[in-house]
Amino acid sequence: MEKKTRWIVRLLFLIYMLYIACTIASNHAVFGFLLLNTFLAYIPIEIAMHINVHQTKWGFIIMFILWMLFYPNAPYVLTDLFHLAKINPYDSATGLMVFSLKNWWHFGNLVFSALISSLFGIWSLSHVSDVFANRLHLTKPFFKVLVTVILTITSSVGVYVGRFLRLHTVYLFIDPNGVINELIQMWNARMLTFVVMITILQLSIWLAMNVYRSAINYEEKNHNL
Repeated sequence: MEKKTRWIVRLLFLIYMLYIACTIASNHAVFGFLLLNTFLAYIPIEIAMHINVHQTKWGFIIMFILWMLFYPNAPYVLTDLFHLAKINPYDSATGLMVFSLKNWWHFGNLVFSALISSLFGIWSLSHVSDVFANRLHLTKPFFKVLVTVILTITSSVGVYVGRFLRLHTVYLFIDPNGVINELIQMWNARMLTFVVMITILQLSIWLAMNVYRSAINYEEKNHNL
């Protein structure tokens, strides 16, 4: 990601979080949790911006571990869309959707957070996967895809932990023993099914972004010819 683009992304998240903070301060925030969730989703994106193939071995390892700890917070924000259930846009008498700007405002808040967090989160996944594979000299596309799939599965487990065990990344530093005990006891068929579903969702977004990137590169190549 170019330096200019990095600052655009940072500014985008900053403006959105300041906006949510202002709505919380004015007591107009129905979904005040978006401030913390979006901030946690932004952390791995910022970390990924500082990961590259030129880092020292231990510098990369430390940054990679930090990214792994915080990355599940990015796709986690997609699960916040279930809070749309709190919005009732239909008229009880007719069953038709009522035009309510307030409802659309709440809808926009939730969707905007989910979009920027998931899209830029998937960018960080793709970037970190590429750097990881390159540092191990696994330059073939198969290995890069394999690394991406493994990291995605791992992050999907993290989404489950955050959504259903209610454990945020910071709890690893506050109560590591309690976190480890819950992680050991959480494995069952329903949990694994959820992990598969979230993994497919993440990989679908990752694939769509790669197809889009390939299409853009193809158009630029033909244009230059």
